Amino acid sequence: MSASGPKPASPFKQPKAVWAVAFACVISFMGIGLVDPILPALSTSLKATPSQVSLLFTSYLVVTAVAMLFSGFVSSRIGAKRTLVAGLVVIVVFSALAGASGSINGIVGFRAGWGLGNALFIATSLAVIVGSASGGFTGAIILYETALGIGIAIGPLLGGELGAISWRGPFFGVAVLMAIALIATIVLVQPTPKPARKASVLDPLKALRHRGLLTMGLMALCYNWGFFTVLGYAPYPMELDTHQLGYVFTGWGLLVAFFSVFGAPWLQAKLGVAKALYLNLTLFAADILVIGLNTEHRTTLIVAVIVTGCFIGINNTVTTQAVMTVSPVDRPTASASYGFVRFIGGGLAPYFAGKLADHWNLHVPFYVGAGVVVLGIVILSTGHRLLADAERAQAADAAHHSASANKEEELVRQAEAEDLGSAT
Repeated sequence: MSASGPKPASPFKQPKAVWAVAFACVISFMGIGLVDPILPALSTSLKATPSQVSLLFTSYLVVTAVAMLFSGFVSSRIGAKRTLVAGLVVIVVFSALAGASGSINGIVGFRAGWGLGNALFIATSLAVIVGSASGGFTGAIILYETALGIGIAIGPLLGGELGAISWRGPFFGVAVLMAIALIATIVLVQPTPKPARKASVLDPLKALRHRGLLTMGLMALCYNWGFFTVLGYAPYPMELDTHQLGYVFTGWGLLVAFFSVFGAPWLQAKLGVAKALYLNLTLFAADILVIGLNTEHRTTLIVAVIVTGCFIGINNTVTTQAVMTVSPVDRPTASASYGFVRFIGGGLAPYFAGKLADHWNLHVPFYVGAGVVVLGIVILSTGHRLLADAERAQAADAAHHSASANKEEELVRQAEAEDLGSAT
């Protein structure tokens, strides 16, 4: 080993199966921001109020949250690959049905079905990537969050372009892309053995007895409340057309992607898990407050919304790594348990944002969102010691895989030297 220490393995040197699942993750995460540019158009075309349109997020994310409880139950009985395929099939069907629908209630209902497929896919895909990726646990999480960031970045752009043709376009676009991801998964991902133990629907709920997982889940619920308040309600005060909204949220998504991959590891290395999260969440809450104070000032509003991508990207990566190491339960169960709690916050926030705006004004939803994120900081502070334990576990995993990668490289060099010597 060199004096400078082991070199970290690249998270981007992966088997084809991992890339197939990562590609499907990109398309899946596109669904989060895909509808953002068409929210005002949907409200106008279908004569629906903003709070009614916000149910597109609520039905999707609340069903995703509840269905997370069943993801381990399903995958432990039919295997991870079949669960991925089932989730993708459900997404293809329900996204196409949403595009063909003629009422806001129909779209909301089909988005709920979409959320069911999303839950089966998201929880299982993270477990598959972590279990199959080379480069260790941290590299796998970075790869997963890269897929999330790229999907979030492309989603609004595609939604804006297709939505400018028709509000139905984004829904049909996802159906086509998910069908491609489905084929890639069937062809490239090998069948995985079923776990020796069949998971129970109650396992993710039982896992919340562990203080670390519950603390991180509740913090993520508060963080997602702020996240989806911005995502679900900020398009209305901007008063931009579909193309323009697509560009704004593409800029936001690019920052999510960049800071997921580069910003989060850098900040965590400088400050550690706990301090990185405290600082990031504080800045995120302040940014949401700026949005709330400037709903009538379009330029400031747009800049503040785009900047939230920095904090969302950092929080996604740092939190996901911590969740996977803070609890003694297996990673699929931890993922399902954490997803269940955090998506509840994401699902309820846009709906309540609409109600708050209806009863008071456009500022109030963002004030509440900022306050809920601050509450998340308070909750996080109660598990400070557990975050330190998670950080030590991540460091040990990184050292192990870096040493293994360096040893493998040394063996390759020795073999090449022997071949060269025998040739001469």
